[in-house]
Amino acid sequence: MPTALSAAQRAPAQDLLDFIDASPSPWHAVATCCARLDAAGYQRLNESDRWSLQVGGRYYVTRGDASLIAFRLGRAPLAEAGLTMIGAHTDSPGLRVKPRPADDVAGMRRVGVEVYGGPILATFADRDLGLAGRVYVRDAAGELRSRLVHFAEPLLRLPNLAIHMNREVNESGLKFNKQNELPLLLGVADGESGPCAADDAFRALLAERAGVAVEDLLSWELVACDTQKGAFWGVDREFVANSQLDNLASCHAALSALLAGEAAAAAGSEQSALVAFFDHEEVGSESAAGAGGSFIADLLARLALSQQLDAEDQRRMLARSLFISADMAHAWHPNFPTAYEPGHRVLVNGGPVIKHNANQRYSTNAETAARFAEFCRCAGVPCQHYAHRSDLGCGSTIGPIVAARLGIPSVDIGNPMWAMHSLRESAGALDHGYLIAALSAALAS
Repeated sequence: MPTALSAAQRAPAQDLLDFIDASPSPWHAVATCCARLDAAGYQRLNESDRWSLQVGGRYYVTRGDASLIAFRLGRAPLAEAGLTMIGAHTDSPGLRVKPRPADDVAGMRRVGVEVYGGPILATFADRDLGLAGRVYVRDAAGELRSRLVHFAEPLLRLPNLAIHMNREVNESGLKFNKQNELPLLLGVADGESGPCAADDAFRALLAERAGVAVEDLLSWELVACDTQKGAFWGVDREFVANSQLDNLASCHAALSALLAGEAAAAAGSEQSALVAFFDHEEVGSESAAGAGGSFIADLLARLALSQQLDAEDQRRMLARSLFISADMAHAWHPNFPTAYEPGHRVLVNGGPVIKHNANQRYSTNAETAARFAEFCRCAGVPCQHYAHRSDLGCGSTIGPIVAARLGIPSVDIGNPMWAMHSLRESAGALDHGYLIAALSAALAS
């Protein structure tokens, strides 16, 4: 029988579950990160302002409310020491609410959704769903403001069709037509019905939650979110389950590692450290706030300016830097052994995973793999290696994108998990502490 985790071993995983429960959308995730950075004494910057950065300073900046970069400047000159950077993404695949989503059909009111990324759609069926995201409103002064909204209570549902009308569901799998069969049930269309009445009722619902008049609600970006909180499970509670483990677990681990280094920073750490959390990874990263945009390059240019680096020294800074792309990895599933490369079965609670792909779907090479393995050794945590089956298409990450745009060495890593892209994912409770320790060692190097 496995050994039960101690309270100290369980604490990082519990904090992760609390972090995810407070972050039902990418915009909430960034707000949760900002609150933790504020509490740690980090100074918020605005991209539209002029910056005055100081050695020993701790700063963060957001873009689009769903992407964030936080960094601390060490005493060592950037041109000589470079930076250690960790990247992750704040978005998860799922269902996004359309701009005019509400409609009435035979007395039932529904909310139209669009598929975002590649979720396992069947996992949304028969779940208690809420709504979360951001709305833009007009305030009392006539200014446009962004506000977070969250319906944490069960609000929406995607009921399954009874097996009596879908006799082949257990043989053929549960499938939904993305246009006709995914609208979520909201309620009964009391009184007036039709597109205008449905739209007015939905707007009134959002306006009330945002605390504004209906006429001051201008636009929204909303996700259908799980209302079930994260939990430990297993005979010894050695596993965790929650939504958005991919990839809020990596964001939490990177942020925890950055904040864990505050004692060294207060003592005058030599090394500069940076964490970058991007939106839109699940749909290709090609956006102003995505890893394919200019966010991290713009920030690095401003760091270089703060130390008056010329063009050559800026390139020296990048050449001496390392980017760690942290995204979750595929854990070996005992019920589906043929889905995995036989020589690369990574195990839950077996430690962080270095991800390899010869076709550069992951950015790892021999040098960067060795460097991350050394971080794990220094942290006293186990390390695993993953390669995808050669006859299956391999997913990708922000690692190759950032490495190519910046021209810096990069490694792709992550913790093993089951049911990636499900509404309810699972991972190892012990692994999360392992990853924080390894990333802490990387940022301290």
